[in-house]
Amino acid sequence: MTSPFETPTRVLIVEDDPMMQLGLEQSLSNASDILVVGQVSDGYLAVEAAKSLQPDVVVMDIGLPRQDGIAATQQIKQAMPDVRVVMLTSHTTEHEVIGALASGADAYCVKGTSVDNLLTAIRAAREGASYLDSQVARLVMEHLKPLSPAEPNVVGQLSQRELEVLKLMVDGLSNPEIAAVLYLSPNTVKTHVRGIMNKLAVDDRVQVAVVALRAGLV
Repeated sequence: MTSPFETPTRVLIVEDDPMMQLGLEQSLSNASDILVVGQVSDGYLAVEAAKSLQPDVVVMDIGLPRQDGIAATQQIKQAMPDVRVVMLTSHTTEHEVIGALASGADAYCVKGTSVDNLLTAIRAAREGASYLDSQVARLVMEHLKPLSPAEPNVVGQLSQRELEVLKLMVDGLSNPEIAAVLYLSPNTVKTHVRGIMNKLAVDDRVQVAVVALRAGLV
């Protein structure tokens, strides 16, 4: 899949392992729709680089010197809400995953994933969609608080079309991609997404995915 954007996605790499950093730069640069605009090795530099380079997407490790990736993500999101963050890390504990998602991360990939999966996450993040690595999705489903008594009823309020849209959202598809799959207009999909978020009482697509996972919809 290639990006629907006319300009390449500007990517900032935040990784403290020099070999990993080099490998990421080479792998991402091979994609015609990706432009690596910078590489830094700690959380403080990540925030500074994001402000100066204005990337579309930051590929962020968690275990960084001086300031970790969760704190850096939170600062980047506070200063530049439109910048998307893809966590790429070996950290998969409940505390780290939930902390990363709570900080505003738009996607979460585990190191060792394929380049194609990472590119999918980057593209999904830029388009405003969410992406959770399958390991992370299972952890979220297993370790988040149990469904409240009201949640199954809330999920049951979704129409059949909204359920179809919901499942594609959890798969990481953007609104234009969902529109193409379901043969709907982008505005209709946008309306369905807004309705789903209102009914589930959530604010973003990652929270939608969490509720869907907990409810066993996906």
